[in-house]
Amino acid sequence: MARQVQIRLAEPDDATAIAGVIYESFVEYKALYTDQGFAATTPGKERIEARMREGPVWMASRDGVTVGTVSAVARGGAVYIRGMAVGPVARGSGAGSALLKQVERWAATERATRIFLSTTPFLESAIRLYENFGFRRTSDGPFDLFGTPLFTMEKNLSR
Repeated sequence: MARQVQIRLAEPDDATAIAGVIYESFVEYKALYTDQGFAATTPGKERIEARMREGPVWMASRDGVTVGTVSAVARGGAVYIRGMAVGPVARGSGAGSALLKQVERWAATERATRIFLSTTPFLESAIRLYENFGFRRTSDGPFDLFGTPLFTMEKNLSR
């Protein structure tokens, strides 16, 4: 029987667990990032706390264990998704979809017309998740993160 993934708004006391799941989610790809790009992708506790002051951060948990996270920030009629991560033990569990649905619900309350994110071309399973959720690649930048290649994806929310 599949264990239920729960999504909740993170609090400052959750910052260490969130930093841990982000690191855990990306460490297998570390060699594909520049050192600065990897450091920017895997923020520590203090940076997570700063993000919480800029916009909501959600966490996914299963059986009381943090298995994923995402944060969002409103930017001029759009919502930027950042820090999206699902730990290796929870991939395929629906945690990523649940986190994206949470961001989309929040974006609607912000009256955003689109949601967007940047990702690297080597995160193939994440890209498939985004595409399955309705995201499409754009020609917008940024195109790199401290030398690590990036591209932007967006989903139009206008109905």
